[in-house]
Amino acid sequence: PDDVICLQYTGGTTGVAKGAMLTNKNLVANMMQIRAWGSTAFKIGEEIGLSPLPLYHIFAFSVNCLALFSLGSLTILVVNARDLPSVMKEFSNYKITCMTGVNTLFNALLNHPDFASQDFSSLKFALGGGMAVQKAVAERWQKVTGKPLVEGFGMTECSPVASVNPLDGSGKLGSIGVPVSSTQMRIVDESGSPLPQGEIGEIQVKGPQVMKGYYNRPEATSETIKDGWLCTGDIGLMHPDGYFQIVDRKKDMILVSGFNVYPNEIEDVLITHPKVLECAAIGVADDKSGEVVKVFVVKKDNSLTEKEVIAHCRENLTGYKIPKAVEFRKELPKTNVGKILRRKLKEEQA
Repeated sequence: PDDVICLQYTGGTTGVAKGAMLTNKNLVANMMQIRAWGSTAFKIGEEIGLSPLPLYHIFAFSVNCLALFSLGSLTILVVNARDLPSVMKEFSNYKITCMTGVNTLFNALLNHPDFASQDFSSLKFALGGGMAVQKAVAERWQKVTGKPLVEGFGMTECSPVASVNPLDGSGKLGSIGVPVSSTQMRIVDESGSPLPQGEIGEIQVKGPQVMKGYYNRPEATSETIKDGWLCTGDIGLMHPDGYFQIVDRKKDMILVSGFNVYPNEIEDVLITHPKVLECAAIGVADDKSGEVVKVFVVKKDNSLTEKEVIAHCRENLTGYKIPKAVEFRKELPKTNVGKILRRKLKEEQA
């Protein structure tokens, strides 16, 4: 059980990719956790899963490959998720019952003129992970398909699933759900002391799916695993009902005049503008306030102006969170699974 069976490299979205040493126990435990979670939704031998993520990505590897294979399901692999017609045509070719994806894919599909006319009658749910699922995207998905876009949370370092919303759509929109079986989660302050419900701090995870450590990186391992708890680097909070919510990545936080500003909050507001297709927010250096917010926007409508972007933010955000700079782009830098690379945008500003 404790043999390292897989060196699964992290996405490297906030730094250097590291090899997570995943053991037999880690992968089998997470497979069983996913199966247990899906026991109310999955029927053995009857599921048809759509996988627009490559199977070398930990999300697709554990969910679409290991867990669904163990249920005797058929997995339809789409090798290029950016080719949206190739994703959509599988709804005609097969009675898809579930699909996995990242927020950018769900958003792109919803903005494709042919997506709403697909047959979603057999679809039970879509499972979103890899990056935060924007509330506006989840709400629109439910409206267009009639089925929930269920958000979960995981990391390469925990094989990857740590928490997820109920698959029947009864969960909490905008949250990452509750911990899966045999898993503990908590919120801690800077010194590692647990915080009460409702307070913002770092999310820590403990369970049989937590990796052995980073390959040949003992220092990074001791920084990340403390007393058996995996320090996720994600900032979040726990609601009184036990549901967890992610605020943002610790490394992406913007400090404006001593105030914490989280890019996710700004992006969640921007994406609700009818003329915005995609967006990203970062902090850039400023002499007066230390950092200010800069946003990068891909237009859905060419008439969109910088003034409109700022006005929309002003209506929905506190003063210090309003972007001081807007840059329009044809596209945003992404990883090969579609995660927006804020780090790359930051490097370009340096």
